[in-house]
Amino acid sequence: MEHPKNLSPGTSAVVFLLFAGFLYICVWSPSSPLLSYNELINAPPKNYTTVEFPVKDELELALEGASMQNRTVIIAVVNRAYVEQTVDAETTMLDLFLESFWLGEDTRPLLDHLLLVTVDQTAHDRCVFKRLHCYRLVTEGVDFGEEKVYMSGDFIKMMWRRTLFLLDVLKRGYNFIFTDTDVMWLRNPFAKLSLNGTEDLQISVDKFSSDPRPDRNLINTGFYLIKSNNKTIALFSRWYSLKDKFTRSKEQDVLLDLMRHGIVTEFHLRVRFLETRYFSGFCEDSRDVSAVATVHANCCRHINAKVRDLTAVLRDWKRFKAAVTKYPMAARNITSSFRWSPHDGCWNSWKRHY
Repeated sequence: MEHPKNLSPGTSAVVFLLFAGFLYICVWSPSSPLLSYNELINAPPKNYTTVEFPVKDELELALEGASMQNRTVIIAVVNRAYVEQTVDAETTMLDLFLESFWLGEDTRPLLDHLLLVTVDQTAHDRCVFKRLHCYRLVTEGVDFGEEKVYMSGDFIKMMWRRTLFLLDVLKRGYNFIFTDTDVMWLRNPFAKLSLNGTEDLQISVDKFSSDPRPDRNLINTGFYLIKSNNKTIALFSRWYSLKDKFTRSKEQDVLLDLMRHGIVTEFHLRVRFLETRYFSGFCEDSRDVSAVATVHANCCRHINAKVRDLTAVLRDWKRFKAAVTKYPMAARNITSSFRWSPHDGCWNSWKRHY
């Protein structure tokens, strides 16, 4: 075998430079794989953009999917009794609720931001079938599927479970409108709500008083807009902590008691009580159909009664809209003469024989 001949000076120089470059890359270069572990961890940090991949649970994914750009969602809670049609009813509460979004003014896009929280499997299956944003809220050892008659023991338990869930939503940094499914959305309520960020809580009332003091307003937790911040999280935490102290009181009464005993001032909360002119209910009907945004079947005891009377509400609404469309020149007279149908089903629901 032949040995290589002596290299010329020029070739030797080239080989030397290549070898030196290799050593630089392997040893002195900051990205060198030959640097020790200690040298790597003690090196000055670089300006990398950190990309995090947190593990998101089902609730976070559901909230994220329904959220508006400002991290606001619309939340409603349903059980089997609200999604299954009974023999005596023409429709279901959930169907009426969704129908109001279809018939309302500027309300259809809001369905994209509705998160339906289901407390039993039947309700969840119906939610999925309707292709809504759905979240299954599981409570071990409790069946929330059947109708919970107003102020029954199971009704109170379900309301407190709802409060705990909504506290969790606030802790995750989401603002939300909470709405009962017996609230008809006839117009986009955001047009009637303050959106400048100064109010922590904007809540409906059974009877509206122009007096802004908490002890002058009978609140209703069936519809409210709340902003996620330290103050509202503290409010919900204090509220829920009283669950076992007031075992025979529904959560709404406990919150009302807190407000009347100074928690608004204590926590420096900014609270707005919503006018029934815009956020109406059976306790106090709005007389201004040209302005009303929502109608709540409050002051009512049974689901069947609510379904009956809310069906009438939607029928009244459709007739009003059709009349104004057909006779635009008479819109003022049509509006001024408008009256809601009597809520006979709900008034009768308080009778013993009902």
